[in-house]
Amino acid sequence: MGAWTTFPAKKPPAKAQALAEQVEEDRGHVLGLFQDPIGDHWHIFCLLPVAKVEPTPYQRDLSPTHARRLQTVMRKIDRFVDPIVAVSPRTGVYWTPNGHHRLAALRQLKARFIPAILIPEEAVAYQILALNTEKAHNLKEKSLEVVRMYRALVADAPRHTEEEYTFQFESAHFITLGLLYEENRRFAGGAYTPILRRVDRFLRQTLPKAFEERQHRAALVRGADERLADVVSRLKKRSLRHPYVKNFVLARTTPLTRARKTLPSFEVTFRKLEENLREFDVEKIRYEDIARSALMGGPTAG
Repeated sequence: MGAWTTFPAKKPPAKAQALAEQVEEDRGHVLGLFQDPIGDHWHIFCLLPVAKVEPTPYQRDLSPTHARRLQTVMRKIDRFVDPIVAVSPRTGVYWTPNGHHRLAALRQLKARFIPAILIPEEAVAYQILALNTEKAHNLKEKSLEVVRMYRALVADAPRHTEEEYTFQFESAHFITLGLLYEENRRFAGGAYTPILRRVDRFLRQTLPKAFEERQHRAALVRGADERLADVVSRLKKRSLRHPYVKNFVLARTTPLTRARKTLPSFEVTFRKLEENLREFDVEKIRYEDIARSALMGGPTAG
């Protein structure tokens, strides 16, 4: 074991010691090993070589604007004061679930090392993604991050169920929307969120089997969206153009009502929604109806 500071002053477990030795072999610098103040888990405070650190492959895409903003702040204060969290999936490789933008900013500033709290348990990365507040998620970013995490877990934890990852996924509808956003980054997920929140639930099936059901659910939403696009197109031909139009039509055709205590299944809901959209009479709609609904407030179609 290296001559590292430990707190408390006792011998860390073998896994933490081995990871600390790996950091040194990778030409990083271990500053100390410590137990966190909540669960007494052993962590490693270290300087990792920037060249060996990458974002987890299943998190959201980099925002160049946010990375540039961080870079400007770092230059201005001439300091880096917010260590990233990292795990090591294999020797010589380090992933950060919460420091993608800070890492990108440091790279642009030609830094050689990045301060990190290195966690020996790789699975913790999934939990940290759920707490990531480095840059606020929008619906598309959150959904894409969740579905990428899901794909990784299908391979890493095939015997587990969706219900075992409710904390990491946060809400079941993010999984379904993630599949839709993967196919179409301009998908109007916000318009479907009020319906999805009510009927999309975590599944008790193992992740590989549940993923098949997720793909089926995404296909049902996609089918309804094709009908919705046809309705919107017919409204536009009548010169009824409004940013709230998708939300308005869905509010008029949803098979769900606020008063309903017993909700239909996901499949029944979206098959009925598609049927309602097919029968929707655009001739009865006036521009004033859409504008009035928008003023009353509702989710945007972003």
